Amino acid sequence: MGAVSAAVEVADLVYTYPGVDEPTLRGVSLTVAPGTLCAVVGPNGAGKTTLCHAIRGFVPHFYKGELSGTVRVGGQDVAAADENELARGIGYVFQNPFTQMSGITDTVFDELAFGLGNLGVPPTEIRARVEEALERAGLADLRDRHPFQLSGGQQQRVALAAVLIMEQPVLVIDEPTSQLDPRSTEDVFALVAAMKEAGRTVVLVEHKMSLVAEHADQVVVLDGGEVVLAGTPREVFTDPRTSEHGTLLPEAVRLAAALRDRGVDVPGAPLTVETLAAALGGRGDGGADVGPAGAVGEA
Repeated sequence: MGAVSAAVEVADLVYTYPGVDEPTLRGVSLTVAPGTLCAVVGPNGAGKTTLCHAIRGFVPHFYKGELSGTVRVGGQDVAAADENELARGIGYVFQNPFTQMSGITDTVFDELAFGLGNLGVPPTEIRARVEEALERAGLADLRDRHPFQLSGGQQQRVALAAVLIMEQPVLVIDEPTSQLDPRSTEDVFALVAAMKEAGRTVVLVEHKMSLVAEHADQVVVLDGGEVVLAGTPREVFTDPRTSEHGTLLPEAVRLAAALRDRGVDVPGAPLTVETLAAALGGRGDGGADVGPAGAVGEA
């Protein structure tokens, strides 16, 4: 069998929840190449979580409703696959890490081992993989803590590590930083970036656009259940249609626009604060009072 050219392929997907008149997804199509990070962004109610559910197979296997179009992951039709096949091939991280916890383990170590035990992995391999995941997720010092006694950021790292340890080739992650402080957010993104570097394909819903601009290979903008824009971070975040469809631009993009409004020459199209600083070269510009970055900071 030849190599699969797309890890995730969604074609003309239309989905309507049971008891609802209007579809939540309206002809959505997108392709995610293997080993890349695709960020799905857009305003609340755009259909981002529903798209995640469709890629994982919760739609239509769990939520039912009316579905047309196709979703293929690793070349496999998700609607035709059984749950065991989907669980082995696609990892899913929910927005609320509490939802991810099994509720039947007493330590972080056992929580990470739980899924592997269900798959019948030998005990010696389970221990080795859990130890590795604890180190990679920065959880070694929490190994004996109860999962429900951790902070939100710690729980989210446990949820990501629990998916990481399963070694599924495709990961779907729904707003993992929505309830986290800046430090925990950076920790989570570092772990997501490590997953991509290890060759996993990641579909990520996220509202923190500065981090999306830094880490994503592809950005898809959803609005009203439709793909209204897709491309590289530079293509999407320099397109005026992005903000017109209710998506906040990265901090550096908004800061560069504010500087230009004050007469400062900002070369190029910097997407991160670091590249903006490099573009400006550390020079002073005739009394242009820039104020703190927080003045145009990310909500």
